Amino acid sequence: MGHRRFSAAVALAAASVLVLAGCSSDPLAEQYRAGDNKGYIAGDGTIAEFPADQRGEPVEFAGESIEGEPIDSADLAGEVVVVNFWYAGCAPCRAEAPLLQQVHEEFDGEGAAFVGVNVRDQAATAASFEQNYGITYPSIIDVNDGAVQYAFAGDVPPSAVPTTLVLDAEGRVAARILGQLKDASILSTIVGDLVDEAAAA
Repeated sequence: MGHRRFSAAVALAAASVLVLAGCSSDPLAEQYRAGDNKGYIAGDGTIAEFPADQRGEPVEFAGESIEGEPIDSADLAGEVVVVNFWYAGCAPCRAEAPLLQQVHEEFDGEGAAFVGVNVRDQAATAASFEQNYGITYPSIIDVNDGAVQYAFAGDVPPSAVPTTLVLDAEGRVAARILGQLKDASILSTIVGDLVDEAAAA
């Protein structure tokens, strides 16, 4: 019995170390998850989906990626496009980054594309974030002229970063998540439905 108790204690201690290690990996994200926003203002995770007959006009946007490559919505025509507004010092952006990457990998080459829009950082800071979180889809650096933010004016409240927009295959805003994406399955379902909608059109 004593041996079993000792083994259980060792297992519990090991699990505790793993949990603590995970928490210490990104203190800002953990503070956010714990509800300590440090004065940060963001959306509350509200999700809005718009039926096809209630979507606005197609949104056109363009910019330069972190790597200095051009990104143009015209090149994504016919695909469902997920547009995520973020910046490196944003705690909820850090918390949701792995979820966005997960859904990107799920739909990569399956009718959906992802584009980040960094609203505050220069390329070096944004690149460091992408490396730390394993983000493989491109992001536009929008801090200098705000052109992409302007293109989506009305869809992205200025205080609600992160915001994730999902455009249908025609480039119209079909869904919006204000604030942190809480679960990958939420975005996966939205994107999957829109990919199916495009295939059936």
